[in-house]
Amino acid sequence: MSGIKSLVKDTAVYGLSSIVGRFLNWCLVPLYVYNFPTQEYGVVSYLYGFTAVALVILNYGMETGFFRFANRESNPERVYTTSLLSVGFTSLLFVVLLTLFRHPIASALLLPGDSLYIWLLGVTVAVDAVCNIPFAYLRYKNKAWLFAGIKLLNVGVNIGLNLFFLLVCPDAMHDCPELVEWFYEPLGGKGFGIGWIFVANIISSLVVLICLSPQILGRRYMFSWSLLRRMLGYSWPLLILGVAGILSQNMGQLLIPYLFPGHEEEATSMVGIYGANMKISIVMVMFAQAFRYAYEPFIFSQVRGDGEGKKQAYCDAMKYFIIFGLLIFLGVMYFLPILRHFISPDYWSGLSVVPILMLAELCFGIFFNLSLWYKLTDRTQWGMYLSLLCFVLMLGLNLWLVPSIGIPCGYMGSAWAALISYFVVMLVSYFIGRHYYPLPYQIGRIAVYCLVAGVLYLAGYLVSSSMPSVVSYCLKGIMLVAYCGIVAMNEKIPVVSPFLRRFFSRR
Repeated sequence: MSGIKSLVKDTAVYGLSSIVGRFLNWCLVPLYVYNFPTQEYGVVSYLYGFTAVALVILNYGMETGFFRFANRESNPERVYTTSLLSVGFTSLLFVVLLTLFRHPIASALLLPGDSLYIWLLGVTVAVDAVCNIPFAYLRYKNKAWLFAGIKLLNVGVNIGLNLFFLLVCPDAMHDCPELVEWFYEPLGGKGFGIGWIFVANIISSLVVLICLSPQILGRRYMFSWSLLRRMLGYSWPLLILGVAGILSQNMGQLLIPYLFPGHEEEATSMVGIYGANMKISIVMVMFAQAFRYAYEPFIFSQVRGDGEGKKQAYCDAMKYFIIFGLLIFLGVMYFLPILRHFISPDYWSGLSVVPILMLAELCFGIFFNLSLWYKLTDRTQWGMYLSLLCFVLMLGLNLWLVPSIGIPCGYMGSAWAALISYFVVMLVSYFIGRHYYPLPYQIGRIAVYCLVAGVLYLAGYLVSSSMPSVVSYCLKGIMLVAYCGIVAMNEKIPVVSPFLRRFFSRR
């Protein structure tokens, strides 16, 4: 029991640092979209999509491989140093090749004039890839607070530098140029634009590398080819799964510029609009992320429990995930006219993707919830198969829908591709899971909650279009309370359910 408590505590620390960090980075979006036009922010979203893929490739599953072999080998230090040397060498090779071929790479990415941006992000990704192994070592040593502290320091430095470069420096150049011009002007000053975002990224990553230096320097390095071969043999399926998953998540941003040859600026602008509106729907992503950190230790802590009792716990977890996911969906959609001010009016043309992307992320969260059947039955290869299926669906649907819709709203095709793909793999996982690890999910009750949420969503839309704003928001607030009340009565929530039942019985 003490082990489970420790696991839950550490998971909370890791999860909090990840979610808080993601939220703080999310808060940078208004800074970007109010300072840069859609085409320039589109370049940021586009390149961030590629860097996410590059990071997965440069880690090639070694983080998970380290955990696996450090707990099996007699010399965990050898596992750590072998992993660190391997990832360090491939990351250094990546930087060398990027430096030598940055102009052809920029042309291949349809950004021939932005090779410096690509180089800055490439070096940042290489540093991050190296840092992931010491971060894994901290987790292995149960140094959760040190892990979380360095992660949050990274976010804090990045935010501070973004504010400094994008807001402080332009004013300082006007009022007291001698303080900043020595470094600000050589890169182009305010004209360097989004490049300052990438400069902030690389500096914050180097700060993290310095903070992790005690885990890198001053130790006896041991390297084993035979160990590395076994680690790579274990990790390569994880690489395929990771690449397929990250490509699926970023498919629209990566593909759109290639689907409109001769219209690169319009396509990049679409990526900017799509990426900015994705940030509104990230509320659902953060909820799913928080659930994921709590859920994995939860399911494995239930393994030794009573057969029917643990199965009911799994089903309840699914049900409440969907209940809260639908509540978040309704809350965001009801107050979207307010939340839209999070981004510049120049990006509001893409607000129609928000409900589609939020439902897509809800389906992806359910898909993750369903993954317990292959984790608990040691059929993890199914995770790879389902990720590849999602990738194929996402690619095919983007290639079909985005050009069909065309400029300027082609990003709608990417949003629908995400929803359809996640919905399909969710259903496939559910039906396969019924064969290998059947669970008595309350499908009927879940369907009722989905139907109620759907009706309330449509009612909120009608209210918004036919009533003054103040009245509309009051009515939508009442509808949110009504949803919570329906759930409380059906789930027999203590205190709330008896109160509501007495209230309606008196009516």
